[in-house]
Amino acid sequence: MLHKAGEQLNEERSCGAEAHGWAAWLGLTAATGTLYLLAARLSLTLLTEPDGVAVFWPAAGVSAGALVALGPGARLPVVTGVVAATLAANLSGDRNFASAIVFALCNAAEAALTACFIERQFGTHFSLDSFGRVVGLLIAAALAAAVSGIGGTFGFVLFHGSAAPVLMTWYHWFASDALGIVTVAPLVIGLIRVVRDPPKAVELAEAAMALVALSAATIVGFALPTSHWATILPLALPLPLLFWLTARCRPVFASAAVFILALTVVWTVTFGVGRLGDPSIAIAERVLAGQTGLVAIAFSALALAALFAERRCQEATIAERSAHLALVEKTALVGNYAFDIAAARVQISPGCAAILGFPEGTTAILRDDWRAGVHPDDLRRCDAILSQAVAGRQREYHIEYRVLRSGGDVRWIEARAFVSYDRDGRAERVVGINIDVTERKRAEEQKSLLIAELDHRVKNVLANVAVVAKRTSERSISTDGFIDALEQRLQSMGEAHALLSRSRWQSVSLVDLVAQELGPYASAGNTIVEGPYVGLTAAATQAMAMVLHELATNAAKYGALSTPQGRVSVRWSVQSRADIPSAVRLQWNERGGPAVTQPSQTGYGTSVIRDLIAYELGGTVDHVLAPDGAHCTITFPAVHATFRYQTSSARQGLASVLST
Repeated sequence: MLHKAGEQLNEERSCGAEAHGWAAWLGLTAATGTLYLLAARLSLTLLTEPDGVAVFWPAAGVSAGALVALGPGARLPVVTGVVAATLAANLSGDRNFASAIVFALCNAAEAALTACFIERQFGTHFSLDSFGRVVGLLIAAALAAAVSGIGGTFGFVLFHGSAAPVLMTWYHWFASDALGIVTVAPLVIGLIRVVRDPPKAVELAEAAMALVALSAATIVGFALPTSHWATILPLALPLPLLFWLTARCRPVFASAAVFILALTVVWTVTFGVGRLGDPSIAIAERVLAGQTGLVAIAFSALALAALFAERRCQEATIAERSAHLALVEKTALVGNYAFDIAAARVQISPGCAAILGFPEGTTAILRDDWRAGVHPDDLRRCDAILSQAVAGRQREYHIEYRVLRSGGDVRWIEARAFVSYDRDGRAERVVGINIDVTERKRAEEQKSLLIAELDHRVKNVLANVAVVAKRTSERSISTDGFIDALEQRLQSMGEAHALLSRSRWQSVSLVDLVAQELGPYASAGNTIVEGPYVGLTAAATQAMAMVLHELATNAAKYGALSTPQGRVSVRWSVQSRADIPSAVRLQWNERGGPAVTQPSQTGYGTSVIRDLIAYELGGTVDHVLAPDGAHCTITFPAVHATFRYQTSSARQGLASVLST
């Protein structure tokens, strides 16, 4: 009830809703006053003589607990409720108005002092889940009760003419209020926290059964007669259940157990029941024994509950961090291990188990289990490096080796290890980390292959350049003609290599290659390019680039591309057998150009057109210099190409080919 009203008050104040804020304020004031009044009326029935001070003041715990749990926003309504309840409780008894005012102010100041001390030391969000906070609450209770006791003693002496010694009156006030705060405030704080964060049903059921059993054991233990065999029984019966609650449940349930013990002790002392109700012992001594025992039990129970709560919190944090670390290890392919040399046993982390290929959840293996997974070609080297490190008293060593996992999967492991030795210099333990470097190894292998392939291709290019230069020089009449022809042919080779580079040396589209060679000579309507998609391999690209370059160069110098009326058409098709591509056929046809005459001798360009495809690709070339124009049919096996089975249904001018 206090929690709900306090939360509503704080929420409404933050929202600025004045009407609702006043309703919440009045609700919290009424709730606090009602609970405080009930607790005060109970306490006023348990008075000591001759000073008339209550031996147990649970109302102090109600007010202090409410202020500590609800925070500064609830201070004014709680204090107002305490003052009103104290006035009502005292005026309904034998107190006069002046003393009631003094007692009301003292009780309100006591709760406020307790809350201020806690807030200053621990902040606004207080809970009894650490040993330091339990000690802090006890110190706050003692200080607040001591200060309020001075004002209460003044009220008794001044307005009631108490005959008891002043120090005794102060002590009774201090002891009853401090006991009320210690035994009741933790319960109020815990209940408000439980409302905010409810426990699981299993924990709630377990705590409820333990509290019921503890209540029964407490009543039986303290209500037994004063026989000699029952001297230790009042504590012997409830203590195991109290320890169970502190170890297994939240601190609020230990606080509830302390409250039950407090009620039982006060009740038996007041009404003369059981060991603490023995009339042969003075009431003052029985009260002192009960109060001392309750403070000791309350502190012990709350301290144990806080220590267990701290441990549960630490275990949860460690478990969360371990799970996070395991996930990080698995993601980063990193794991740690610890090898006990004498026991030949290895402790491994989840990440290490995943790297080495052991089942999930494996935390320890024998060294022989690890050795069984090491690649046979690396096992002897691993043993030798460890033996060499131990023999040389090395503190650390590094090794890379392979492991064989299920399914034949081979993984590369980089291990960095640290060796510890005993006083006699014997190796005791090897601690290290394993890093899966398979991807790095594969990248290094790929890099080596690429370098080797690059070397091979560079040698081929240089060889081709040398051949082109030599053959060009043999057929050139002048130096300028040689340089010009060589430059054009090398430029064509370079452009073909650029196409291959853009495709990562995988596949070059035939239409791109044709467009590249015809591009320098094309104008509107003088070229037609038509055919399905054909992707050329690196070897086919280089060979076809040289052939198409010679065809385009001859057409530009002597053929159809040398006059505005000339036309060049390039068409290709895919030949199939049983719906499987078997060959690519390309036809080059010229028309509308100058009349073609047969040359007196075959040049280098013509020999490239007629011989290179057969030599490089195992294909055939039918090259005819007819009077109406040059005609060339090139056929090469389908193994030098890739296909998408999408043909062009319409002719395309070279300009549109270039744009696409």
